[in-house]
Amino acid sequence: MEAYRDQYATLFNNGRNVVVLGVSVDPDTTLINWFRELETPIMVAGDSENATISRLYQAYNENSRQNSRHLYVIDPTGKVTYKALPFRVMAGDAYTELEAEIDKLNPPRPPGGGP
Repeated sequence: MEAYRDQYATLFNNGRNVVVLGVSVDPDTTLINWFRELETPIMVAGDSENATISRLYQAYNENSRQNSRHLYVIDPTGKVTYKALPFRVMAGDAYTELEAEIDKLNPPRPPGGGP
């Protein structure tokens, strides 16, 4: 999440028409404290105790009882336009690909503050 936070303005057009949501099976109190410490504009959702959402997206690892870092980009109509299963957090090109997909769906504003 630190990488997303640190590159938020560039990757996610500073949040313009973009929602970044993490899903975790960690307890909600842990998530709240962690995200406060991160000081991030990114939101997180706590999954149910039995990892319903995580299992639905096949992101839950039964052995470790944790989520894999899957990443989805969903357009305004609800269509998944990009998947990284798992997202390669340490690979620079993974962020370049993510930024390109977001820019395709939501182009950044031109210099000078145009529409």
